Amino acid sequence: MDRTRDHMRLTWRTSLSCESGACVQVAATERTILIGSTRQPGGPVLEYTPDEWHAFVAGIKNGDFDDLPV
Repeated sequence: MDRTRDHMRLTWRTSLSCESGACVQVAATERTILIGSTRQPGGPVLEYTPDEWHAFVAGIKNGDFDDLPV
């Protein structure tokens, strides 16, 4: 689900290794994980369930996405 980032009251977290200013930000509500871009702080966000988020993080840790171009 794509939503406008009207969640400014949330605590948005960015990776400590983000130096370019073009990074992914993550915030959590009681029921969802929201993902946005530091390039568009007022822009759209993607919303995922905790199960979807945990599956994605597990995939990253397992190397499931290592073949994607950088």
